[in-house]
Amino acid sequence: MITVSNVSLNFNGSVLFKDVDLQFNSGNCYGIIGANGAGKSTFLKILSGELEPSTGSVSMSPGMRMSILKQDHFAFDSYSVLDTVIMGNERLYQIMKEKDALYAKEDFSEEDGILASELETEFAELNGWEAESDASKLIQGLGLPESLLQESMSALDGNQKVKILLAQALFGAPDIILLDEPTNHLDIGAVNWLEDFLLDYEGTVIVVSHDRHFLNTVCTHIVDIDYTKIQMYVGNYEFWYESSQLVQRMIKQQNKKAEEKIKELQTFIARFAANKSKSRQATSRRKLLDKLTVEEIPASSRRYPFVGFTADREVGRDILTVDGVSAALDGEVLLNNISFTLSRDDKVAIIGENELAATALFQILAGEAEPDSGTVKWGVSTSRSYFPKDNTAYFEGCDTPLIDWLRQYATNDTTDTYLRGFLGRMLFSGDDVFKPVKVLSGGEKVRCMLARMMMFGSNVLLLDQPTNHLDLESITAVNNGLRDFKGNVIFASHDHEFIQTVANRIIEIQPDGSIIDRLETYDEYLEKKAAGAV
Repeated sequence: MITVSNVSLNFNGSVLFKDVDLQFNSGNCYGIIGANGAGKSTFLKILSGELEPSTGSVSMSPGMRMSILKQDHFAFDSYSVLDTVIMGNERLYQIMKEKDALYAKEDFSEEDGILASELETEFAELNGWEAESDASKLIQGLGLPESLLQESMSALDGNQKVKILLAQALFGAPDIILLDEPTNHLDIGAVNWLEDFLLDYEGTVIVVSHDRHFLNTVCTHIVDIDYTKIQMYVGNYEFWYESSQLVQRMIKQQNKKAEEKIKELQTFIARFAANKSKSRQATSRRKLLDKLTVEEIPASSRRYPFVGFTADREVGRDILTVDGVSAALDGEVLLNNISFTLSRDDKVAIIGENELAATALFQILAGEAEPDSGTVKWGVSTSRSYFPKDNTAYFEGCDTPLIDWLRQYATNDTTDTYLRGFLGRMLFSGDDVFKPVKVLSGGEKVRCMLARMMMFGSNVLLLDQPTNHLDLESITAVNNGLRDFKGNVIFASHDHEFIQTVANRIIEIQPDGSIIDRLETYDEYLEKKAAGAV
């Protein structure tokens, strides 16, 4: 158990949060949410003891061990993968090294023998004899081969290191696990495995994530950072989101009778609890739904951007034909003789472990790169807008004010009023529109690129990882905008909820560069793949 008492934090002269009193108990998973800059990762650092609060204290039950997902991917480059994973239990790793040093001594004394006996006893109590097999199970669950245990961390690529550090955080059955964006850069299989691991985990999990599907699957509580307050609610992200939206609608409809409002809330809670009773969560966790209330859920201070795309014209019969396209980079085959056509109403999710392959495909479709072989033919009625994964070229070294940056892409109306309309939808108002674009944050740049696309009136949208750098509010806005768009969409994303609610067709790029093409939802595709039907 972790107890947070009267915690406040002042940062750069401003209050990030204040008067926080919370209790985190075993058997629960707590999802920390809040807008970018609200202090989610900072609050995790306070819980871990890495950062001291301005006031108050954080205490942990005696004898409990806390494990933290490390963010420095190079910190363990001088160690083997096995040692790195076992370091998740610092005491066990320390005992192993002390034992090795003792047994390597040439003048092994009686005192050394007594110490060795004590170390062996503690080693056994910490399941040291199973340490290597436990480490192997963890990395294999995350999709890595057992043979990797003997490799040096310095020999691994970035995605492999992410998985090893996650295995380290999960190793040795810690009492408390703190995870900051654990699903970043994980493939589908690894995310599913992590969800199952956390659902079965009996300790306390506290997680920061932008992955709504992940939060909905594993969380029993939501910890919301808003209004400089941190408040805890029973239920997962879906319940918190729908409840907060419902409360806001009710506030806007003050003329309704109180009885009608109460009935609506009661109906909502009953429906939610009934749905969630079919989830994979344990019975003990489902019982928490009985405690769900909305009386204390306030209207959020968060601001949701508006993302809406309107096509100037409909597409014709011929939209896109990709025929025998191949591409390689530095000798690595990314795309291998792929072919597909695009039909009306298709919204295609490009998935696969190799992000370079997906980006290569988008660059070829957008006309920014040529394939090594094969052809891409767009129909004459199509107009395309492209959202690149890397937008650096649009902003780097640019002192141009934001409103003038957007003006260069306006094809018809270039007045300030017109441009402010698009920027306002992306939450840029007042003097914000005069900020030099080079000082914008990653999320702000993404919102600028979306505003740019919205002006074009295209009937085909190409988006390579459009949710990167966005907070949950902006992700939701982009999700809704693409879901409601009447034209064609081809996009890449790691966000399960995003793919499931937008795409009606899945194209997976295989490791050899070939593709699997299925006209179905993401969940249908995953279900068939798990059953070996794909």
